Amino acid sequence: MTGERKQGSRGDGGGYRAGQDNIEILGLDIHGAVFLISGATVVAFVLGVLLFQEEASSLFGSLRPWLTTNLDWVFMASANAVLLFSLFLIASPLGGVRIGGRDARPRYSRLSWFAMLLSAGMGIGLMFFGVLEPVHHFQNPPLGADPADAEAARSAAMAATIFHWGLHPWAIYGVMGLALAFFCYNRGLPLTIRSAFHPLLGDRVWGWSGHAIDTLAVFATLFGLATSLGLGAGQITGGFHFLLGTAKTDLFRVVLIVLITFVATISVVTGIDVGIKRLSQGNMVLAGLLMLFVIAAGPTWEILRGVFTGLGAYALKVVPLSSWVGRQDTGFLHGWTTFYWAWWISWAPFVGLFIARISRGRTVREFLVFVLVLPTLLSALWMNVFGGTAVHQLVAEGYTGVAETVAAWTPELSLFKMLEPLPATGLLSFVSIFLVVVFFITSSDSGSLVVDTITAGGKLESPPAQRVFWCAVEGLIAIALLLGGGLQSLQAAAIAAGFPIALLLFGLILGLWTALRREPR
Repeated sequence: MTGERKQGSRGDGGGYRAGQDNIEILGLDIHGAVFLISGATVVAFVLGVLLFQEEASSLFGSLRPWLTTNLDWVFMASANAVLLFSLFLIASPLGGVRIGGRDARPRYSRLSWFAMLLSAGMGIGLMFFGVLEPVHHFQNPPLGADPADAEAARSAAMAATIFHWGLHPWAIYGVMGLALAFFCYNRGLPLTIRSAFHPLLGDRVWGWSGHAIDTLAVFATLFGLATSLGLGAGQITGGFHFLLGTAKTDLFRVVLIVLITFVATISVVTGIDVGIKRLSQGNMVLAGLLMLFVIAAGPTWEILRGVFTGLGAYALKVVPLSSWVGRQDTGFLHGWTTFYWAWWISWAPFVGLFIARISRGRTVREFLVFVLVLPTLLSALWMNVFGGTAVHQLVAEGYTGVAETVAAWTPELSLFKMLEPLPATGLLSFVSIFLVVVFFITSSDSGSLVVDTITAGGKLESPPAQRVFWCAVEGLIAIALLLGGGLQSLQAAAIAAGFPIALLLFGLILGLWTALRREPR
């Protein structure tokens, strides 16, 4: 059977093979229970939201504050747990375990590997929040910092921003990806979320317990990804409005999602080694050039100084920011941190499975260092370059363009307003729009590949029609959520989808630790 992965020599999977429970129907090769339940539920959701847009908007509007207020401790505790576990693995002898066995060697160079995992993990988010978030936190600093004290507010703002884009989210991705890679390449189990729970559930993971885990992972991936696609469509629309004066309408956003989803469909059909790999590499080069230009054209010394002071502030404030007990800044905690953690957790099956597919041959320590530390440093650099420039424009130059987008809550315009005082504004804005488009494409095609792998029973190769189906479904969910409440609905869906995965993370940690202790180093 194409794409099968045989059982490992230890027999941990009880002889179970990828695609063993699959059925063939209309030229598709699918895991019947997971594919049919996921597909039918998602299609029903899209139709329901499109038919009852006002009711959906009201529901999502009340769902997000309820979830972030009542379940903040679940998201905070799970994010802290995966970070502490990741640091433990890096420092412990278990870090010497090699994914795929002692003789396995990586398929991709470190540069290509890093570009793919970064593009899949945070591309659109960095573009959307890179300017908005530091300015917002500067004006509304967390942890009781005085907004009248510019230096204290700046320190708190950068610490909070790096906190949201640093070690915690990448630990969530890293532990999920490590578990999936280990159980696939070292134990010979299918590349699906259920495989990580085999040490705890035994062969019951191949029954309805496993079906439920994989189905939840599909939902989390689709709704978490739809949030990013919705943000991307909004920012592209804002960019065209800024450059060309086009209307910022729902119709324009829908057309954008349809067109870009079509391009993403072409990319996903070509596979990882052609479409996804080349787009990721090209996007990283272009993003690097844009960042270097802003450093050169903006307040260079303030940016470079801010990178070090921001990382220092992050190191000092990461512990109080990680706690949810006794916090007075509940608006920041529930409006930002809880949403972010839920969003990252909802993305964890998608990014984790994608990273797992491209990480055979890495040691546990190398895997976690590259997945945690380097993206954190790069995110800190990005936020200081773009967000630090915007804060400097406000404080030192009196330019209020970005601050006005925060006050009016038009976040899709924040990046373009920051670029407005710089030379070659039009060119920079066009490059930024292009970057968001390509990040949109790489997220969509990577997500389609991951959902298809899960719903195909862990098979790494499946008929292209299945990937096309899931790519289209992702676009439809993004459209439905945009029309059924906009950004608020997108965020509520991500939080709701992330909650069950947050609970599963605790079991995943226990299962991975149990299995790693038995592996030769």
